[in-house]
Amino acid sequence: MSAETGIQMGTQTGTQMDAGRSAGRRVVVVTGASGGIGRATARAFAARGDAVALLARGDEGLEGAARDVEAAGGTALVVPVDVAVADEVEQAAARVEEQLGPIDTWVNVAFSSVFAPFWEISPEEFARTTEVTYLGYVYGTMAALRRMRPRNRGTIVQVGSALAYRGIPLQSAYCGAKHATQGFHEALRCELLHEGSEVRVTMVQMPAVNTPQFSWVLSRLPHQAQPVPPIYQPEVAAKAVVYAADHPKRREYWVGGSTVGTLLANAVAPGLLDRYLARTGFSSQQTDQPRKPDQPKNLWEPADEHHDFGAHGRFDDRATGRSFQLWASQHHGTVLAAAGAAVGGLVAATRAVRR
Repeated sequence: MSAETGIQMGTQTGTQMDAGRSAGRRVVVVTGASGGIGRATARAFAARGDAVALLARGDEGLEGAARDVEAAGGTALVVPVDVAVADEVEQAAARVEEQLGPIDTWVNVAFSSVFAPFWEISPEEFARTTEVTYLGYVYGTMAALRRMRPRNRGTIVQVGSALAYRGIPLQSAYCGAKHATQGFHEALRCELLHEGSEVRVTMVQMPAVNTPQFSWVLSRLPHQAQPVPPIYQPEVAAKAVVYAADHPKRREYWVGGSTVGTLLANAVAPGLLDRYLARTGFSSQQTDQPRKPDQPKNLWEPADEHHDFGAHGRFDDRATGRSFQLWASQHHGTVLAAAGAAVGGLVAATRAVRR
């Protein structure tokens, strides 16, 4: 698909855009929208009638994502872009506003990685991973803020990971980029608060998710890479992103009990966790199946240029589509009320027994 073809998809007149906005239609940009969490997130926004700009590289993946958005009831705008190139991201943002109208929500998802011990990663591979996974978020945020700050409205969601706080073996480049994004997010949030801006930024820290990345990330592992169990479906992650976009005053959200457990353990006993991951981190990130030598690699070129991988990876039989922790984090009042009622009931029962 050519860039020009993609830009024409979803074009509307100014009257149509105004009517859509008055009816609650929002303009959402999702980077990394051709697969995985980005793909599921685009569908989730589309399901409520939003116009979704799909930013990614692979033609087949982008075409599939556009079909998903249209089928879900949204308006799709395909914008081929390499998020590691600042000028391309800026041009993409300009095209989105020209075709769809002012951007309400910008979601940074796009990333890449290398599965290998640090000493087996070349300087060029490490730099490319950092450019996509960290600087891609920086460039996306810059493009969004250039438009949101003058209007004094808008929301930016950074899709993070438990690995933004806790590094694990075999993913040094990715962990470093996510740590950098976390620090960048905190600094930016402080600056916006100082300015009194109504532009909101929030971050969603994800658990292990069943995405196609394990089939296309550059890997030097002897066996097939896998997410560290427990594994969640991308729709769980997408639901969290949409909720965060609608409730962006919270600085960040944690998704999945495993994320909460990891971050709490790292805060309490990071040295002990170092030793635990040294023992288990290599085996837990690999299946017992040998890695295919011809597995695609998306570090330099899109793996979905000629094949649409979709949102899900190869671990559907092991992934869960729900997270009680996510529900609880979004319903603090209900959880606290239930906890209070339970404590009250326990106290009453104890008193009755004593009497």
